[in-house]
Amino acid sequence: MAREKSKGRSPEGESTEAGHRGGTARSSDESPVMGVERRGCVVQGYLMVNQQWEESVSIAKPYEISKKLVWEAWKRIKANKGTSGVDSQTIQDIEGNLKNNLYKVWNRMSSGSYFPPPVRRVEIPKEDGGKRPLGIPTVADRVAQMVVLMLLEPEVEPIFHQDSYGYRPGKSAVDAVETARKRCWSYDWVIDLDIRGFFDNIDHELLMKAVRKHAQCKWMQLYIERWLKAPVQMKDGTLECRDKGTPQGGVISPLLANLFLHYAFDAWMVRTFPGSPFERYADDVVVHCKTMSEAEQVKNAIKSRLAECKLEMHPGKTKIVYCKDGWRKGTYPTVCFDFLGFSFHPRQAINRKGRIFTGFLPAISNKSLKRIGNVVRSWRLRRWIGYDIEDLATALNPVIRGWLNYYGRFYKTRCYKIVKILDFALVNWARKKFRKRGSYRKSTAYILRVKNQRPTLFCHWQLAGASLKG
Repeated sequence: MAREKSKGRSPEGESTEAGHRGGTARSSDESPVMGVERRGCVVQGYLMVNQQWEESVSIAKPYEISKKLVWEAWKRIKANKGTSGVDSQTIQDIEGNLKNNLYKVWNRMSSGSYFPPPVRRVEIPKEDGGKRPLGIPTVADRVAQMVVLMLLEPEVEPIFHQDSYGYRPGKSAVDAVETARKRCWSYDWVIDLDIRGFFDNIDHELLMKAVRKHAQCKWMQLYIERWLKAPVQMKDGTLECRDKGTPQGGVISPLLANLFLHYAFDAWMVRTFPGSPFERYADDVVVHCKTMSEAEQVKNAIKSRLAECKLEMHPGKTKIVYCKDGWRKGTYPTVCFDFLGFSFHPRQAINRKGRIFTGFLPAISNKSLKRIGNVVRSWRLRRWIGYDIEDLATALNPVIRGWLNYYGRFYKTRCYKIVKILDFALVNWARKKFRKRGSYRKSTAYILRVKNQRPTLFCHWQLAGASLKG
């Protein structure tokens, strides 16, 4: 971890107010720096910038933050891409004057004068018909957040619970679903836990208490608190101050959310209910219990614990589920739950001996299928009549491959519905492109013929058992 300098201005009394000041604050010793001279070779420019940013800090600053760290943070932000913030600057805009832009971030952070600009509010549709608010930081602010993330993450990762899967290196949503699948065989009951508006209601005081425990550098604490207080710019341009929550969309927000729930939920569960294992992906949680009475007891205790941490269990979405299968034949009102895009409920399957049995198994949920259908319709393939079918395959296969790799991990036959959605869209594209094949039947026959001749052209055509009927 980067160390603080023992000399220089004292960090005591540093302001954490992050009100909008017409942009980020400028250090008194900040001076303009010439951008990289371009000689018709982009690679040369990157090499020059990289070499210059590996130089050691030569000017005394209150906080010792290396230029190399800022450069590494920039490379990660660039790789992650993303949209612009309130300043409308894109990654390409930052690259246009890269050295000067990164210098500003480094100079302001190392001098203690970095104040984050407001985050841009964006709303995306949720599966239940509501809106999910996101807060989009500027590109430069994302670089600053990445600097802190790269130092704080190694400090807190070792203490996180093994069944916390969200936004952690070496863990994934598939790992969480696989663990839940296996535990549903051994535990008859599940608590499908929903925390109401988790990201918007994280208590700043409790979160900063956890941050101070692990972020030893005062400047890290300083900037995290400023990010928490940074206002939100609404669609109409007005600024909304925040006294709680951390915006979804920020680089450091997932780590802060995991840190908060580690103490609010994970560590508490281990102490209080060691016999009730769980899987948590950010604020999406599943808890396993042996009996219904135990599940009710654990649920009530979790409700009280969340209230202590100034959070609320969603009463309408949190439920107790019976893991019914061929061996557990009890009659209860709720025998299914959704987790990370998969729906768990009794399904028929074939064991290794070829015998049919009923298991409590995950498969792609109806909500996920509906979302995929909406995405495919948003492509409006009927407008792609200027493209050949090979061009379509090149453009669409990366997305299709991602869907099949994720949802095809469990109960793959349910993914045949994805095949039908995609092939229906291709038939409509063929009807529009080849007007002589304007009928649905002729267009279907054309797609079927291409599929038989080139079965590897589209990823979903390679799914065993899926077929398009003429």
